[in-house]
Amino acid sequence: MRPTKLYAGFHADSHGVTLLGRTVLDAWVFGLLPREQDCVGWDLPRMQLLMEQVQRRWDEAGGLPSRLTPEQAQRHAELYAWATARARGLGWSAELDDES
Repeated sequence: MRPTKLYAGFHADSHGVTLLGRTVLDAWVFGLLPREQDCVGWDLPRMQLLMEQVQRRWDEAGGLPSRLTPEQAQRHAELYAWATARARGLGWSAELDDES
């Protein structure tokens, strides 16, 4: 039997802008999770369910931040500005490194 893989949680994620980290951010944007819930200890099937909920919300908005409600758009801007600054502080870079 394989050991169950658990998500470390947004705050323990390597830099927070991973696929699972962005799922948590978007769940906060859409109000699917309270800000205090960062999914620490969630197994991958539970995270998959959250990803599906987030995807449905993005589908409703046509996948565009500009089509979010004003409240969601404000949360999106604030959370992603914070998360990007946090990730850069942890060594993440948005630049592609084509030489590695």
